[in-house]
Amino acid sequence: MKKIFITGLISCCFFAARAQYTYDYLRAADNYYKKADYYSAAQYYEKYLGTAAQKLKKEEYSPYTVPSSAVKKNSTPVSSRQLALYRVAESYRLLHDHAKAAAYYNQTLEANATEFPLARYYYAVELRAQASYDQSEKEFTRFLDEHTADDPYTESAKKELMSLRFIQTQLKKKDLKLYNVQKAATPLNVEGANYAPIWLNDNTLLFTSTRIDSTSKDLSHINRVYTTPVTDGVTGAIKPLPLPQTGNVHQGVVTLTPEGNTLFLTRWTVTGGKKISGIYSSHKNGNDWSEPVLLDSLINAAGSSTQQPFVMPGGKYLLYASDKPGGFGGFDLWYAELDETGKPVSTANMGPVINTAFDEQAPYYHAPSSTLVFSGNGRVGMGGYDFYYSKGNIDAWAQPVNFGYPVNSVKDDIYFVSKGGVRNVLEDVWLSSDREATCCLELFYLRKILPRKQVSGQVVACEDKQPLPGVTINILDTIQNKVVYTQTTTGDGNYAFTLDEFQPLKAVATISGYGNGALPFYTPVDEESDQLINPAICLIKDVPPVNEAIVIDNVYYDFDKATLRKESYEALDKLLGLLTTHPEITIELSAHTDNKGSEEYNQRLSEARARACVAYLISKGIDKNRLQAKGYGSLQPIAPNVNEDGSDNPEGRQRNRRTEFKVVGKN
Repeated sequence: MKKIFITGLISCCFFAARAQYTYDYLRAADNYYKKADYYSAAQYYEKYLGTAAQKLKKEEYSPYTVPSSAVKKNSTPVSSRQLALYRVAESYRLLHDHAKAAAYYNQTLEANATEFPLARYYYAVELRAQASYDQSEKEFTRFLDEHTADDPYTESAKKELMSLRFIQTQLKKKDLKLYNVQKAATPLNVEGANYAPIWLNDNTLLFTSTRIDSTSKDLSHINRVYTTPVTDGVTGAIKPLPLPQTGNVHQGVVTLTPEGNTLFLTRWTVTGGKKISGIYSSHKNGNDWSEPVLLDSLINAAGSSTQQPFVMPGGKYLLYASDKPGGFGGFDLWYAELDETGKPVSTANMGPVINTAFDEQAPYYHAPSSTLVFSGNGRVGMGGYDFYYSKGNIDAWAQPVNFGYPVNSVKDDIYFVSKGGVRNVLEDVWLSSDREATCCLELFYLRKILPRKQVSGQVVACEDKQPLPGVTINILDTIQNKVVYTQTTTGDGNYAFTLDEFQPLKAVATISGYGNGALPFYTPVDEESDQLINPAICLIKDVPPVNEAIVIDNVYYDFDKATLRKESYEALDKLLGLLTTHPEITIELSAHTDNKGSEEYNQRLSEARARACVAYLISKGIDKNRLQAKGYGSLQPIAPNVNEDGSDNPEGRQRNRRTEFKVVGKN
């Protein structure tokens, strides 16, 4: 009995000790979570939940652990298992580990944790980030069925459903082969975050990184600014920018004034799980930079975070993001006017065209193409933060447009800088994204090759829509008003030429015997297309001189009759086109015969045939007062009816048996 008692006592002590360890894991996790150390929090929550692969070493154990005697006195509330599941899911979401976050949100839902109504919303978000589009759509739809509150999450879920459809459209784009997106290799991308590229000069890139810095006494993951030389997209040695930085202050996301002597940057700290950031300035001092100084309250409003400065080309304006009062919700984009010394003297919100009730961040302005680029999560897009662009200037911005895939991914895409030209902002881009990362932003190089655009069309005659070969086509630049391309239409009346990019142009067609025709054109309806097929240019036949007889070929009658044969209609329709196009003219339509038969017979036959042609034109809508029928019999031959030796001349007789018209008046 004594042995049984001792064994039971040992077992109780064992389970008590085990329970104490479990309690300590949970308490450590909660403490880390409150301090926004989500990586450590996730590890200890997993230990508490029994899902971690290995036990933590004792020396890695929570610094918040206290002697067991003090535990009983601790009044800090301890998480339930359901709360632990939700918090580990939240931790991995905030660490951008989408796979683990989705798994724990799913467990939270399976545990029927109804006190966490947003679990399904975030579960759907994490599924979308893993490209599980169908399942994500089902979860967002179910969330909307369950979540009846009229709040931002409802609106966001509706937007997410639209975004899921947008994503699937983008993944089927026709021009994906034109994009080249490459993740920068080591040592540019190493463990931790590597993001916010900006050019220091033509060949030196600045960026922000949380890499462990062996040159610093503090080896923790602190955000610092680094430099690297870049040649043809290939980076070189990584060096810290000589910018003063001490303690646990993070700094990065920098911008420079045009002369390169003033640098604006973001500095921030994380206190009580909350990030507070502000914009600072530093001045160049030889090869070093001065201690950063916080800009005044004009930019950095008390109690708010202000970050991500960008100096616009010319140095007159500073763009930045802030959640300070006066915005539309979340982080908004703002601008400040700078004086000659680079000091902000006024500031204003960039307005509702740019900003939404959600977050707009990381502004960048591409001067050659007059394009504002920023990241936002408040519009339909690929998911998370997407890059948007807006044409314009500080006074007026066009409605922002999503760059689409593959500039954007289903994860976060933020911070963008381009060396592209006026027609291609995506020609030479550095950006940051977590599209291929487990947790953090990484640097990518992107290039889109714009294929030459092909423009084609045809020139036809207005009267019968038949192609016109040999027409001279001059392509005019309507902005500079000069000819940029010339060619002649082929046998089928076609023309074609290529351009670097679609632009406002005008095709002018000229050929003898026809009036000039012109067609302004710009871009195809399908913006992704690299081909533009213009409508046909229709040329109006010139009006012949008055009283100049013109033979109408291919007009046929029944033998010895005035009845028009059907194969004559096409030829008469050409004349119909001329009469329709030129309502001001009056014509005489005449018929002629050879000299076989009596002159009286030939006269009657020719008059009847001329009247038959006039009747056809009247039936097609031509006013009878514009038409005169005239028969000339055999009195006006255009070829001999007999040869010089007296023999018959069939070819001559055929030419004499003809139908003609001539303009006899113009109103």
